[in-house]
Order: sequence, then C-alpha cells, then structure tokens
Amino acid sequence: MAAVIEYLDDLEIGICLRFNRLGQTAWVQTGFRWVSKLGDGGYWVAMATVLLILHGPGAIPWVLQTAATAGAGVLIYKSLKRYLVRERPYVSHGAIRLGAAPLDRYSFPSGHTLHAVNFTILLGHAEPLLVIFALPFAILVAMSRVILGLHYPSDVLVGAAIGLALSQASIALA
Repeated sequence: MAAVIEYLDDLEIGICLRFNRLGQTAWVQTGFRWVSKLGDGGYWVAMATVLLILHGPGAIPWVLQTAATAGAGVLIYKSLKRYLVRERPYVSHGAIRLGAAPLDRYSFPSGHTLHAVNFTILLGHAEPLLVIFALPFAILVAMSRVILGLHYPSDVLVGAAIGLALSQASIALA
C-alpha cells in the first residue's frame, strides 16, 4: 500500500503545487482559511439552523439523520487515515506551504470534503432551495484543502465519493 501512496503522491504533486501557489496571495489564503474553518462545522450548523427556522420541529428528524450520517463519516475517515497513513502534502513535499493547521495528522481521505458533500446532499434532499448556498461552499471547502497544502486531489475526490455514498445510503434508509 505504501508504494501506491508514494506513486499517487508523485503523480499529484504538480497539481498540489499549482493550487498551493494560489494560496500564497494573502487575501486568497485568508479567504480559504475562513472557508476551511467554517467547514469545520460552523457553516453546516448555520444551514441546519436555517432549515429549523423554515420547517420548525419538522426538521428535527433531518437534523438527527444528518448527525448520525456525519458520525458514520467520522468513523470511516478516521479508520482509513489510521490504516493508510498518507502524510499530508506539506509534510511530504517541502515546496508545499502549509496555509492552515491540520485537525489531525494524516491526509487520506479529506474529512472536510466528505462532510461538505454529505451535508450538501442531505440538505438538498430536505430543502432544495438551500443548495444554492451549500453547493458553492462545499466546492470551496474541497478547493481549500488542496490550496492550503493539507490534501492531495485524490484525498478530496475520495472524501467526496464517501460523502456521496453516505448521503445516498442515509436517504435510502430514511
């Protein structure tokens, strides 16, 4: 598995460098730091609050479903990170500048992207109009992970795929 990860690292470093250079402008880096920080959960709590305001107590089952799905996401990505131990780009490649402090050590998969995709799909299922706000933010969260030197593109893509699978399973089970 280490050889596969090393191969992917080498394959993706060029993309990482290009994205990371975007974050070297102070205003771009500051903006993506904020996006990343809000992607820790604050933005999603705000959107859930809007849903609760719009639907009142009728939104509580959705909140519980979303919390349970997010919990499953945490278990999945933490397990994968412990097993696959892919170092973050800024650790493996000296040319990558770290733009924000990581929440944990390893890179694969992106938990931020997993949750952004999962939440956006579940929110869109409950209130399609709110996707106008959630989808662009989810895309910015995914971009921030590479721009800030925290993830490789494949980390983000796999995080998105897991988020999609979790949300679809959650919707099917509800």
